Amino acid sequence: MFYHTEAKPQSWRAVAIFDDGRYDQLLYLNRSNPQVRGGYRTAFFEVLDEEERSHVKAISLQRWQGAPDSGRWVHQTNLAMPAPAMTEHLALTA
Repeated sequence: MFYHTEAKPQSWRAVAIFDDGRYDQLLYLNRSNPQVRGGYRTAFFEVLDEEERSHVKAISLQRWQGAPDSGRWVHQTNLAMPAPAMTEHLALTA
């Protein structure tokens, strides 16, 4: 059976990487890079509690590569760590 892979990736995610050996944690998933970049900051404060946030060493932007049932997540870049004041401002303007 042949699966046609898209020329443009259709799934992107932001994943929290911890400094203390915990498993990585999904923060945000969406269909495009700009959508994930636009939503991960708010998700960072909604998904993780204060103790978890203090142990995040990086936030990885990843895209899905390959067929839906036989692909893998590929690291693209690290995203900026959100600041509480920035997220509060975003919430007020939404």
